[in-house]
Amino acid sequence: MTTLEIRNARALDGSPVEVRIERDGTGRATIAAIGASLPALNAAKSDAAESIDARGALLMPGLVEAHTHLDKTVWGMPWYVNECGTRLIDRIDNERTWRATSGHDAGAASLALGRAFLAAGTTRLRTHVDIDTDAGLCHLDGVLATRETLADTLDMQIVAFPQSGVLDRDGTVALLDDALARGADVLGWLDPCAIDRDPAKSLDAMFALADKHGCPVDIHLHEPGEMGVFSFELMLERIAALGMQGKVVVSHAFCLGELDAARAAALLARLADAGVSLITTAPPSRVVPPLMACRQAGVPLAGGNDGIRDTWTPYGSPDMLERAMMIGLRYNLRRDDELDIALDCVTHQGAQVCGFADYGLTVGARADLVLVDALNAAQAVVTRAPRRWVVANGHVVVREGVAV
Repeated sequence: MTTLEIRNARALDGSPVEVRIERDGTGRATIAAIGASLPALNAAKSDAAESIDARGALLMPGLVEAHTHLDKTVWGMPWYVNECGTRLIDRIDNERTWRATSGHDAGAASLALGRAFLAAGTTRLRTHVDIDTDAGLCHLDGVLATRETLADTLDMQIVAFPQSGVLDRDGTVALLDDALARGADVLGWLDPCAIDRDPAKSLDAMFALADKHGCPVDIHLHEPGEMGVFSFELMLERIAALGMQGKVVVSHAFCLGELDAARAAALLARLADAGVSLITTAPPSRVVPPLMACRQAGVPLAGGNDGIRDTWTPYGSPDMLERAMMIGLRYNLRRDDELDIALDCVTHQGAQVCGFADYGLTVGARADLVLVDALNAAQAVVTRAPRRWVVANGHVVVREGVAV
């Protein structure tokens, strides 16, 4: 049964486009038809629950957030005064102490930020959730509740993430094991050299746990230079040994931006062979993986915010067009076709890296659509074009610019 029609929209190439959406008996809505001009419904007009006149708005697929931390945010809460030290370990310790003493509620925080993502057009999202021996699984429980609340609209993956490290905190591996059994989709990890200080033992534990659960891995790799390259090499050895090609994602990967072109190309070729994907937040203060070289090598690279307004940073926004603009700025993307790539990092590349199925503007894909006031993708990215309509799994969640 047709539940929604979109008329008089424009595709990213500027051509006219119309969409028909249907919902099945399970509650899943898919694109039933898409084309320049769809024929009128054969059934009575009442068979369409809603018809949208896009009035020339630009049609995009739902936006994808590939790396964030919903559980940490203070979005919509009183301002957090940040007086933390500058080292990574300072920020880790500060956050753990603050969360333990402030009564921070990961469920309420993640729900507020999840709804803000939806209102800005994000329909697929991967979030990391802190698992450690102080908090146990309480943050996970809060985010699991948020996922359940938003299940009809926001397709959410949860990463069980040991933010405080693993080897120095007895019991962390068991907690991660429990988190994956309880409903986390992905195993997270962190800097096997710099934080765990025993990279072989650390990565052995990570891959053993991922192999046990048959789940993918998403590892934060902040390590610079040769340290980071060494961690990559150890990961590649274990991917080959365990047959985990295509199941490993590396977030940040700053070390790749410090290599000369020839050495980076050689390592990227190995990553492509192993099916390793990358995620960047395009930070202005750190080196970043080489975007164009990654694309040429066949290494998918997606974009994400990382933390949004939390104890680590006052910055960030649940607007993935803004993150695409940050990617454009960081990588000096100026031409319109280059800005198409920035948008790709928060749409198709994000879906590919995270493994979100049935994505895109094609028949049979989940009905996740965004209509914006822009001439083309480049203008949408640069102006962070207002979301006129957002459709998530066939549900209208923004109507004429107002979240519903």
